[in-house]
Amino acid sequence: MRRCLSALLLLVFLAACGRTPIQQQEAYVFGTRVEVLVVDADPAQGRAAIATVLREFDRLHRAYHAWQTSELTALNDAIAAGKPHPVSPELAALIVDSQELARQGNYLFDPGIGQLVKLWGFHADEFKAEVPDKAAIAAWLAGHPSIADIEIKGTTASSRNPRVALDFGGYLKGVALDRAAAILRQQGIHNALINIGGNIMALGTKEGRKWKVGIQHPRQPGPMATIELEDGEAIGTSGDYQRFFEVDGKRYAHLLDPRTGYPAEHTQAVTVLIPAGERAGTLSDASSKPIFIAGPTGWRAAARQMGIAQVLRVDASGAIGVTADLQHRLQFIGIMPAMEVLP
Repeated sequence: MRRCLSALLLLVFLAACGRTPIQQQEAYVFGTRVEVLVVDADPAQGRAAIATVLREFDRLHRAYHAWQTSELTALNDAIAAGKPHPVSPELAALIVDSQELARQGNYLFDPGIGQLVKLWGFHADEFKAEVPDKAAIAAWLAGHPSIADIEIKGTTASSRNPRVALDFGGYLKGVALDRAAAILRQQGIHNALINIGGNIMALGTKEGRKWKVGIQHPRQPGPMATIELEDGEAIGTSGDYQRFFEVDGKRYAHLLDPRTGYPAEHTQAVTVLIPAGERAGTLSDASSKPIFIAGPTGWRAAARQMGIAQVLRVDASGAIGVTADLQHRLQFIGIMPAMEVLP
C-alpha cells in the first residue's frame, strides 16, 4: 500500500538573496500537506496573514471532517436515522453549491457517496488493502444515494434517502483555496502561493516573476511539465497515485465511479487549470473528478459541460490528451512526449 499526498510538485525556488522576504509555513490539514508562501516587504505582516489562513484551514477541517466527529458527521447520522437536522448557514451554502457542481458534472462528482467511500476503506488516514464484498457494493448501488437527495429549507437539512452520507473530500480543499485567497487579500497580501495537497492558487508574482509549478508525472518521480500561473489562477490534479492500495498487483484508487461502485481504472491523472475568478479554487478541486471518472470517450464532453477549457489527461496506458488551450502553456521536461491535442 502506498499513498502520495500531493498531486502537484511545487517548483518554487526560494533564493536567499531575494530582494523581498518570503514567508513560508507548512501544516498537515485535510489529510494532506498544505503550504502557504507569502512575498511581502513586512515579514511580520506576512507571518500573521499565513497564521490566519492556517487557522481557517484547521476550522474547516474540523467542522466538515467526514469520519471524525464534526458538524458533517452529525448531519450524516441524522440522515441515516431519517431525521431532519439543523445545520449552520455555512454548511447549508456548501451543500447547495456542491449540489450544483455535482449536477454540472452529471453526478460523477457527488459528495453524497460517503458510504461508498467508507465501504472502500478510504475513511481513514491509513487504510487497509482490502476490496469490499461485491454484494455490499451492489446493495449500495441499489440505494442510488446522491447529494441531490438532500433538501435544504432555511438552515434545516433532510434527505429522503437514508443511504446518503456527505463527504467533502473532493471539494473542500478547493473551497479552502478561495478562502485563503480572500483572507490574504483582506490582510493586504498581494503576492502568494497556496498549495493544498496539489491544489494550488497563485496570487500576484514572486518578485515580478510568475509563480511556476510542476505537474506531477503519475508513474515517475518528479514533474512531467511545468506551467507559469497568472494572478488568481488555480490548478488542480486528480490522480490514481494519491490515495490507493494494491491487491494482487491491481491498483484501487480513491476516485470512485458512482455508476459502478468501483474505482475508475481508465485514467491515471487529470489536471485542470482554472482562470482567475471568485471560485477558481473550488472549481480546481471539484471539476477534475468528473473529468477523471468520465473516461476516454466522455472526458472532453464532461470538461465542456463544466466550462473547463484547459485540461490535461493521462490515460491508463500513459497516453496524454490535452486541450489546445492548455497545451501551448505547458513546458514539458525532457523529451516532448507524444500527445493528442484536442480543441
